[in-house]
Amino acid sequence: MDPIHIALLVLAGIAGGIIATIVGGAAVVVYPALIASGVSPQLAAVCNLTALMPASLLAALSDHTQLPPLNRAFAGLVITSVLGAGLGASLLVLTPERMFSIFVPLLLAFATVLFAFSERISQWLRNRAADRGHELTFNLASLKMLLPVSFYGGYFGAGVGILMLGVFTVATGGDYRSANVTKNLVASMNGIATTSVFLVQGVVVWPQTLSLMAGTIIGGLIGARIARIIPRQVVRVLIVVVGAALTVAFARRYWF
Repeated sequence: MDPIHIALLVLAGIAGGIIATIVGGAAVVVYPALIASGVSPQLAAVCNLTALMPASLLAALSDHTQLPPLNRAFAGLVITSVLGAGLGASLLVLTPERMFSIFVPLLLAFATVLFAFSERISQWLRNRAADRGHELTFNLASLKMLLPVSFYGGYFGAGVGILMLGVFTVATGGDYRSANVTKNLVASMNGIATTSVFLVQGVVVWPQTLSLMAGTIIGGLIGARIARIIPRQVVRVLIVVVGAALTVAFARRYWF
């Protein structure tokens, strides 16, 4: 890998780390950079999930005062989420590369739609919990929503931050900062699970992953601070525009 690609991945990692810790969805920036460096679509998903794990953990620890009580209910939620992520990662390794390439534009489009409607998704989740008389806390309702979200996150990851943010917004009663820090902590735990699967399978492309990781760690620390002050709408508009453009570009590449 030449110095230009290394620099590209570090810069993409910084941008991705910032995005991941503020709203989630670094894959729409990181994923194309990995493919540009010569990594296949399937292995790009592996590198992306592995490289973002330290950034999410550092972002959570840097604002740990906003974490919910680490009680038995929360521990159960984390364990369930980790199991879901591990299963998703296992399926990713087993998916034929050509089939995964066909899925890429669909997954990117799905992630972009999540960004575009994330506020409505979060509001719908809050309203649904209120209509059913659920207490806005970490309970079985949160667990049922988080398991499929974590499975998807272990398989591809793009847009999973928005889904997690929606679940935890319900669980924290609409407190964005607490929900976002919780999302970062759980995402990092899921990242450990998926990375373990990838390490056992020997599918991590280390030169690209380490270059990307160097950037995501920096971006994660920056993003943790920005998340306290930046209007999320500004970030969301930028991600939706980039995501839509990338969806079209990858559809042309893999479908036509």
